[in-house]
Amino acid sequence: MTTRRRFLALSGAAAISATNRLLRAQAKPADITLEIAPIQLEIAPGKVISTVAYNGQVPGPLIRWPEGKPISIDVRNLTSKEEIVHWHGMRIASLQDGAMEEGSPMIPARGQLRYEFTPQPSGFRWYHTHTYAGHNLKEGLYGGQFGCFYVEPKDNAGSYDQEIFLTLHDWKGYMGGGSDASMDVVYDYATINDRMLGHGDPIRVRQGQLVLFHILNASATVMHSLALGPHRFGVIAMDGNAVPNPSPVPAIRLAPAERVDVVVEMNHPGVWILGETNDNLRKAGMGIVIEYANQTGEPVWQKSDAPAYEWDYRVFANSGASSEEPDVRIPLVFDSKFRGHGEFDYWMINGKSYPKTDTISLQRGKRYRLVMTNKSTDDHPIHLHRHTFEVTSLDGKPLSGLRKDVLIVKGKSSAEVDFTANNPGPTLFHCHQQSHMDFGFMMLFQYA
Repeated sequence: MTTRRRFLALSGAAAISATNRLLRAQAKPADITLEIAPIQLEIAPGKVISTVAYNGQVPGPLIRWPEGKPISIDVRNLTSKEEIVHWHGMRIASLQDGAMEEGSPMIPARGQLRYEFTPQPSGFRWYHTHTYAGHNLKEGLYGGQFGCFYVEPKDNAGSYDQEIFLTLHDWKGYMGGGSDASMDVVYDYATINDRMLGHGDPIRVRQGQLVLFHILNASATVMHSLALGPHRFGVIAMDGNAVPNPSPVPAIRLAPAERVDVVVEMNHPGVWILGETNDNLRKAGMGIVIEYANQTGEPVWQKSDAPAYEWDYRVFANSGASSEEPDVRIPLVFDSKFRGHGEFDYWMINGKSYPKTDTISLQRGKRYRLVMTNKSTDDHPIHLHRHTFEVTSLDGKPLSGLRKDVLIVKGKSSAEVDFTANNPGPTLFHCHQQSHMDFGFMMLFQYA
């Protein structure tokens, strides 16, 4: 089978090279500079991860930028391999998007490239490498190249006492057993931001405060669920987009690349663990301490009813069907092909693996409905580049108003999402689980 990397090397090399020359850093200084370089990241005393990161830190620097204001970002690649940066959730041009499948130029080893775009829409976006990893579980999103990007809305509604960004990540992956004789990646360690549970500074709060958390799952492959003892998470936005029905829940669940904005009322004084509801993942480090003023003692993990809570997108959406009918329905069937014991599966869309998947033609201005049927037992966090979609059906039950750019399509389930073709250019659709993407779960939409 033609590999993703080989296919990309053979296609569009001249166009990418020309675009690369056009986008290299200009004489005028950039607004932001990112440097990609190896680092030694100490996530706990004696536990050091050798990885690659932005500006010597994990996560990379938080970028906050006003909605509608152009930005220029110089990226210096200090490594010996080609790199690329994807501006996830942004409605920008394909050449700036940071996906080589769309024709975005690679950043040469020891080279530099300038990205220039106008960040939109407003809300919680992020940036990350979009390179192939395959069997190398230190490459791609297995490593430390990710950071939060917050596009400041023109009208910043709501009030809170603290605003905190949290990124979830898993480290030191290796091939472990899967339930169907295929292989899954398992990890030794997990962190929130750059530290394991109990080895970083606590989040300090006061009774009665409202704390706004922006939470990103930057894991390559793992879905994470978080709880905070008796506290409730007031979900107000998903993937940077306000939800139509803000609701308090005992736990949140995020697939790789999903983001959530939650407001927590600090009304239970004590020292608590904000942590993963799965005991093994929390013991691997997925947690952070929340410490009320004038409270002492060991951090408490309280399960409450969170582990039994079933995450359901419908809670945050409108219950009725969307008022808009699609112009075109596109059926997409997800399945896998077993490659043998100790190997990753090949993943297929409509019976084909990338780069042999069909390219879907779009007409500007039309509304498209992706009718997705997941025949596999795996959950898939599907992602559509450069567009925001509306979730219109889950397992045949209609809903509306919920706008996202990543959606979990559960194993043996169906889902439908609508988007308007309003951003011309090659547009990548893929599963955001790194191994699924690397082994075939991708396709392109192309504007006619």
